[in-house]
Amino acid sequence: MSDIWFNLLLFLAGTLTFTLSTLTAGGGGLLLVPILNLLVRTTQAAPVLNTGNLIGRPIRLLLYWKYIDWKATLYYVPTAIVGSLLAASFFAHSTIIWLQFIIGLFLISTLWQYKWGKRKSSFKMTYAYLMPLGFLISFLGTITGATGPVLNPFYLNLGLSKEKLIGTKTANSFFMGLAQIGGYTWFGIMSNEVWSWAISLGIGISLGSYIGKRLLKKMPDKSFRNWVIGFIVFSGILMIIEILVTLS
Repeated sequence: MSDIWFNLLLFLAGTLTFTLSTLTAGGGGLLLVPILNLLVRTTQAAPVLNTGNLIGRPIRLLLYWKYIDWKATLYYVPTAIVGSLLAASFFAHSTIIWLQFIIGLFLISTLWQYKWGKRKSSFKMTYAYLMPLGFLISFLGTITGATGPVLNPFYLNLGLSKEKLIGTKTANSFFMGLAQIGGYTWFGIMSNEVWSWAISLGIGISLGSYIGKRLLKKMPDKSFRNWVIGFIVFSGILMIIEILVTLS
């Protein structure tokens, strides 16, 4: 496959997955992981995904700027930066399958936590909890490339929904992404090839975010919450299936 067609394929993958990702408050990255694992070397999937995501985030920041909960960002970002840099330092030498398996089970349990979407919250959540979450999620995400749905139950229980949830996640992820790319670059993981793929993916992600924003306006809050919960559970199942495939 020529470079042009390969980059076009990455562009289309970014557009489609992040249109859906907007309607489910995250998960586009998780859908892209198996696609990227098929298209590029496994060790390149996370850098391509995280860099492409970072390229697409400025558009999402502009689209959702007025909805961002900056207090949540203040609690989340400092520890997320530390987790990203630490994970990048031994990115190519680590496996954390057991932690991914636990997270997958937690995501699946969301269906029961929210009583199949009938409950608006499932546990008490405060801003202070975002500090350890920032470290854990950024650490795992830097290595695997996709942990977006993991934070959704915590944001929902914090009282964030629709545009506010997406805007806050985008702001937090943007600052975390800067640390991730800095870490990848410092430790020699980035290459011209990875940058080329990431740019194509990032442009597609930007377009998908715009299309998703237009569709989100027409979605009621309750439907949005049900979509988010449904995709959280699907993400958990997908994560465990990927782990089982890796171990087999």
